[in-house]
Amino acid sequence: MPEKITVNFKKLDENAMAPAYATEFAAGADLYCADEAVTVEPGKTVMVHTGLAMEIPTGLVGLIYARSGLACKKGLAPANKVGVIDSDYRGEIMVALHNHGEEIVSFERGERIAQIVFAPYFFAEFNQQDELEDTSRGEGGFGSTGTK
Repeated sequence: MPEKITVNFKKLDENAMAPAYATEFAAGADLYCADEAVTVEPGKTVMVHTGLAMEIPTGLVGLIYARSGLACKKGLAPANKVGVIDSDYRGEIMVALHNHGEEIVSFERGERIAQIVFAPYFFAEFNQQDELEDTSRGEGGFGSTGTK
């Protein structure tokens, strides 16, 4: 069983729905639309309200990912690919959904729009150097490791 954490949340809209895990071992908790109705035209992005603010524990980040069904079947995914919710943010969590498809997509209040995954992160201390340690890959960039 995964380790459990407590994330306090506040409803900013009486119609908001609490995040919920769809299965016992789901990594992401579903986030729900708090707007009455949303329409996303092909090639457009809309900001969708969840009606929630969260108190993410220090040392963790909330990562907003697409729901695979919406992305694969309807072409809807977060416009920024992965949303980052810092632990010191207390405003409403909103999801910028972009329609990558060719059809207009509509959904209503209470429909699942994205998922949030909580993960630890590190705060880096950046140390400038004149030289970096060499590796076998060296400066090989995009595609330098081959395809097979």
